[in-house]
Amino acid sequence: MPIEILMPALSPTMEEGTLAKWNVKEGDSVSSGDVIAEIETDKATMEFEAIDDGVVGKIVVPEGTEGVKVNALIAVMLEEGEDASALDGGGAAAKPAKAPEPKAEEAPAPAAAAEAAVPAAAGSAPPAPEKDGDRVFASPLARRIAAEKGLDLSAVKGSGPHGRIVKADVEAAKPGAKPEAAAAAPAPVAAPAPSPAKAQPADAAAVAKMYEGRVFEEVKLDGMRRTIAARLTEAKQTIPHFYLRREVKLDALLAFRAQLNKSLEGRGVKLSVNDFIIKASAIALQQVPDCNAVWAGDRVLKFARSDVAVAVAIPGGLFTPVIKDADQKTLSAISAEMKDLATRAREKKLAPSEYQGGSFAVSNLGMMGIENFDAVINPPHGSILAVGAGLRKPVVEGDQIVPATVMSVTLSVDHRVIDGALGAEFLQAFVPLLEDPMSMLA
Repeated sequence: MPIEILMPALSPTMEEGTLAKWNVKEGDSVSSGDVIAEIETDKATMEFEAIDDGVVGKIVVPEGTEGVKVNALIAVMLEEGEDASALDGGGAAAKPAKAPEPKAEEAPAPAAAAEAAVPAAAGSAPPAPEKDGDRVFASPLARRIAAEKGLDLSAVKGSGPHGRIVKADVEAAKPGAKPEAAAAAPAPVAAPAPSPAKAQPADAAAVAKMYEGRVFEEVKLDGMRRTIAARLTEAKQTIPHFYLRREVKLDALLAFRAQLNKSLEGRGVKLSVNDFIIKASAIALQQVPDCNAVWAGDRVLKFARSDVAVAVAIPGGLFTPVIKDADQKTLSAISAEMKDLATRAREKKLAPSEYQGGSFAVSNLGMMGIENFDAVINPPHGSILAVGAGLRKPVVEGDQIVPATVMSVTLSVDHRVIDGALGAEFLQAFVPLLEDPMSMLA
């Protein structure tokens, strides 16, 4: 039976994407796991794998097509023994739709997005059954095979991501099989994906009319810019930000960094000031564990380890790759991982698991000469540290005025997660770590 290949949701925020490249053509045989296409999401260019064996019967969406909606038909695959005559005139399969399974190394779309399925059309796969009041998640192909075998899907244990039932599960199951007993466990609590901003969009024609007679270029928004606009508009509208500012004397850190870099030359390691900031942030989150938290709708999630996100600017937007377990890593390990993540971020080669998560973020514009600024919290994070440039200033030490290199930092805090005194306590832990960097190695 022909199987429809639909545009996959390759990240939680993806609503549409660009079909950058087809790696197959009509008539090609493919096997499960073959990379059949490359798709540009709102964050990265990712490979799209075939789920089952078959022959490419029809490519519906040409490569290079932008704005392809998630769950839109992009191709039709034929099973063994079928030919293109099984397709209708519009190129769509006359049989059930095949929804792609998320790859194990990629973050699956949130359950809310999975449940917001496209309305079923005539000839589509039978609807998923209800089990204890909850939907049983299964691929359309698995539901079709189950219907043919007269199999109750609620009696099948899924082996796919998050227990989803896939083709192999129903092929191995026997009609009338009883569900496998599962140990009762509390459902994991996940931070909800942000909903798009509800603000009334600007009328493009009306705005353009204001500048009639002036020369301008109209720049089309790509998926990344739309996502940034929606998320940060929501962040400023819904998160009660407040700001805490401190100055940090950097002279001891700069001298210590120079000494370490000289000793690490033979290993090809060169530590940046940002590496020390990441490490100090991670340690401070351990010292003030109530700050190592995120907002999860109706509760706060507190974490055992320090996962620190770091803003990386790329053309047209930014990524926030996450250094996981930063409190347990050496400065040289943080430096190497950060360089790798930043390089692949600029190439849009990061997997979703590498830029999602974390409870805290660092945004450093000091290298661009910015003295201080206020960063916008990236939900669901509880806070973000904005780092300015280190400037030579006169400071008072005892009874004397001496020159020193001083850096300004601003902590943007979500008041739902962290109160003022708690945020101040974090900075009280953070600043001494940078002013006495040897303490980070203790």
